[in-house]
Amino acid sequence: MAFESLSEKLSAAFKRLKSKGKLSEADVKEAMRQVRLALLEADVNYKVAKDFVNKVSERAVGAKVMESLTPAQMVIKIVDEELTSLMGGGASRLVSPPSPPAVVLLCGLQGSGKTTHAGKLALMLKNQNHRPLLVACDIYRPAAIKQLQVVGESAGVPVFEKGTEDPVKICKAAVSHAKDHGNDFVIIDTAGRLQIDEALMDELKRIKAAVSPTDILLVVDSMTGQEAVNVAKSFNDLLDITGVILTKLDGDARGGAALSVRAVTGKPIKFAGTGEKLSDLEVFHPDRMASRILGMGDVLTLIEEAQTKIDNSAAQKTAQKMLQNKMDLNDMLDQIEQVKKMGPLKSVLSKMPGMDKQLKDVDIDDRQVDRVEAIILSMTKAEREKPEIINPSRKRRIAAGSGMKVEDVNRLLKQFEQMRKLMKQFKRKGARRRFQGMGMPF
Repeated sequence: MAFESLSEKLSAAFKRLKSKGKLSEADVKEAMRQVRLALLEADVNYKVAKDFVNKVSERAVGAKVMESLTPAQMVIKIVDEELTSLMGGGASRLVSPPSPPAVVLLCGLQGSGKTTHAGKLALMLKNQNHRPLLVACDIYRPAAIKQLQVVGESAGVPVFEKGTEDPVKICKAAVSHAKDHGNDFVIIDTAGRLQIDEALMDELKRIKAAVSPTDILLVVDSMTGQEAVNVAKSFNDLLDITGVILTKLDGDARGGAALSVRAVTGKPIKFAGTGEKLSDLEVFHPDRMASRILGMGDVLTLIEEAQTKIDNSAAQKTAQKMLQNKMDLNDMLDQIEQVKKMGPLKSVLSKMPGMDKQLKDVDIDDRQVDRVEAIILSMTKAEREKPEIINPSRKRRIAAGSGMKVEDVNRLLKQFEQMRKLMKQFKRKGARRRFQGMGMPF
C-alpha cells in the first residue's frame, strides 16, 4: 500500500519520543531529522519536505509542547495537522455551475489512466443521482474510443463520440448534446502523449477555449513519484488545472506525489484511484489520508464505503436472523458477497485504527473467501438451510464439486457451528437490547 514505508519510519521516529517523559529541543530536532529523511525517501519534493519540517519544528519547540504531560502526543498532533494542511486542508469537490452541464476536462500523459478514471468518475457521479455523459476525444490512440465505450457500458453511462473528427468540434457537439438530453456533467477524455509536447498542449488549450470547462483535472500516476509532481507543474503552468486525480494509491507507491502536488502546484488532489474496479475511486480527504499515514486508521471512509456498497436491508435481515439464532449457510453466503463488495480484505482492515501494524507481516489471502463461497455454492438448498444433514458422503460430493478437500468442508462447517454458538451466547447476554439502544430495527 502507498505510504507503508513512510508510515513505518514516522512511527519509529515518534516511538523514540514516546519513551521520554519530557522533550528537549535536541529531542525534537533529532525526531524532525528522522521525519525529513522519511519524507525524502518517500519521494517527497525536497523543498516541500524542508518547509514541512521547519513548520513542525517551529510549533513543536513551543512552551505548550515542552510543558505538556504528553509531549510526544502533542508533536504527533502537530505533524497530523501539518500533513493535513500540506495536502490541502479539506476535501475539494467538483464545481457545479448555476446552469448545467458542468464540463470536466480530463488531461494527462498517455498511460496515466485517463480513460479508466473517466469511467470511475462517471460511475461515482451516477451513484450520486447525476446524469453524466462521457466524451471520446482521444482520436489518435488505437481503440481508445472503443475502450471508453466499454468502460461507459460497464458504468451504465452514455458515451458521445464522432469518430476521428477534430476534438474541439467533438467537445462542442458533446456539450450541445448534453444540454438537449439533460446530462448535468460532461466528462471529456482527451488524448495523451508519452511526454508533454507542444501539439498536445495546443489541442488542450483549444478545447479549453471552446467549452470553458468548470474543472480541468489532471490524471497522474502516483507510482511515478516525483515525476508525477513535475508533470503536474507543467500542466498547471500551461492549462491552470483545477485539481488532480491521483491513481494507483493502492499500489506500493512511496506516496511522495500525494504530499507534494498541492504544495508545488497550489491545486488540490480531488480524487484518488484505489483499485482496478470502476467503483475504486475516492474523494481525497487530506485529514483522513494524514490519519492513515500516521497509523490512526480511516474509519470515516470505511463507513462511507459500507454505506454505498453494502445492501442495508439485506444486512439488517441477516443481523435479525443472527440474533434470533436462525442464521444458515445462505446468510453466510450473503455476508461473503457483501464483504467482497468492500474490496480486498487487507485494504478494508487497514482503515481500522491500529490495524496497519498488526497487518504488516500478515498475509491475507482473498482467495480463501472465494474458496468458502465455492464450498457453499456446491451445496444443495436443503444442505445450506440445514447443515446438520451433511453426512460423510455429502461432504465428499461437496468437496469434489468445489474443487476442495473434505477437510476444507469440515473446517467450514465447524466454523459455522462455532459462529452459531457465539450468537446464542450473545443473545443470552442481552445483545438485542444493546442493538435496539443503537437504533437497530429488531
